[in-house]
Amino acid sequence: MHSDERGEMAEDISTGKLARLGLLSDACRAEAADLLQRVRSEGIETVRVLFADQHGILRGKTIVADAFDSLFSAGLNVPSTLLLKDTSHRTAFPVWSEADDGPASLMQGASDVLLVPRPETFRVLPWSPHSAWILCTPVMRDGSPVPFASQAVLQTAVDRLAGQGMAATLGLEVEFQVFERTSDARDHGQSGMPGAPVETRNLAQGYQYLTETRYGEMESVLDLIRRNAQGLGLHVRSVEIEMGPSQVELTFAPADPVTQADAMVMFRTMVKEVCAREGLHASFMAKPRLENAMANGWHVHQSLQDIATRRNLFMPQADGSLSAEASGWIAGLLTHAEASSLMIAPTVNSYKRYMPFQLAPNRIQWGADNRGAMLRGLMAPGDPASRIENRAPDSSANPYYAFAAQLIAGGAGIAAGLKAPLPTTSPYGEGAQELPKSLGAALAAFEAGSDLFSGVLGEGFTGYLSHLKRFEWDRYLNTISEWEQAEYFNLF
Repeated sequence: MHSDERGEMAEDISTGKLARLGLLSDACRAEAADLLQRVRSEGIETVRVLFADQHGILRGKTIVADAFDSLFSAGLNVPSTLLLKDTSHRTAFPVWSEADDGPASLMQGASDVLLVPRPETFRVLPWSPHSAWILCTPVMRDGSPVPFASQAVLQTAVDRLAGQGMAATLGLEVEFQVFERTSDARDHGQSGMPGAPVETRNLAQGYQYLTETRYGEMESVLDLIRRNAQGLGLHVRSVEIEMGPSQVELTFAPADPVTQADAMVMFRTMVKEVCAREGLHASFMAKPRLENAMANGWHVHQSLQDIATRRNLFMPQADGSLSAEASGWIAGLLTHAEASSLMIAPTVNSYKRYMPFQLAPNRIQWGADNRGAMLRGLMAPGDPASRIENRAPDSSANPYYAFAAQLIAGGAGIAAGLKAPLPTTSPYGEGAQELPKSLGAALAAFEAGSDLFSGVLGEGFTGYLSHLKRFEWDRYLNTISEWEQAEYFNLF
């Protein structure tokens, strides 16, 4: 790109709609100029302009390279109903009728929202090198924020914690399955909302946790996933064979919450796209309805730093006793566990995972290095990696909402001076309060305890999430299940 062309593009960006609305910082404008030059010099043909929706699913449009500069000057319009859809892709809000307030009034008539690019998320796709991704934040057409936009929700929680003088670092363990696809379920009658599930068979047989021979069997697929993850700049730590047939886990190096949320949505999308190209089906569903399939957990490791000193606030005292911050954080996560469940275990299926003796929690408690407890304390005197692992989230969660729930609940525990109870040694024993047993119970807990979240994120967010998930829950309740058919059809 010639210097005069670069200057013209920089001028267009600095005087464009996004700049006039105050939606592009000086740093973003400088990064934009570099990206425009990179797209031209590397021969990139298309850019997929995306945002993480309310389910953590990437949605958006693909533009040609010649239109890339307009993204930074004017943004990109997409239908607002993309932010109003449940997991079946149905619009869950009444956008075609009068609405006094709430999301439907903001997005009446399926109007547009504006995507604002985040230059730091630009990635050339290793599996499709003529194309690139860039993640965006949706805002209203006048530049005002969307109160339930994923990245904005998490940033609010990050800023809230920073106001307490603290910053969080998160590490991820992500479990999922990769199957051979035996049927694509593409018949016309199978293309509903949602579409019929594809049919699959295992890539590896049997329960062989961390077994070398199973890794050897799946190495080609795991190498494909790992290399593409690393090609996206994701910091993979390990690639592992998990407990169940065809189940695997990747872990990621610690990073700040926004970086990790971006990494999670990129990783899930990449895995599904790359596997589909190979005739495979990757699933991050919490508990697939497949014989012998294990549940998929998403273990979120959390540490806390003092912003001024960068000291790990979860490092225990010399005698091993909890620091005040670790005690308060644990107590906050436990106190608000029920209300937080909707944000970390967001589907009907999520609650089929909370079963005893399955390496998933079913009660609200913490333990010292105990994999059956909801919270696992991994803290030792002098250990700069001291951290708390929350084992309640599952791999289908929207990471922006899930991380926001952690930061808000943990921070509230510290602010209130709460103290952690004694750690459990019998995480499945009687006595401790149970985690919600259904999405309906999680909804009720969220609505009853939403003062914490509405106080930080606003009623626009809590009312939206409650409505969205109740729409999904009501559809589930109104569906006649296979259990009912088998139980009653012959009997009565």
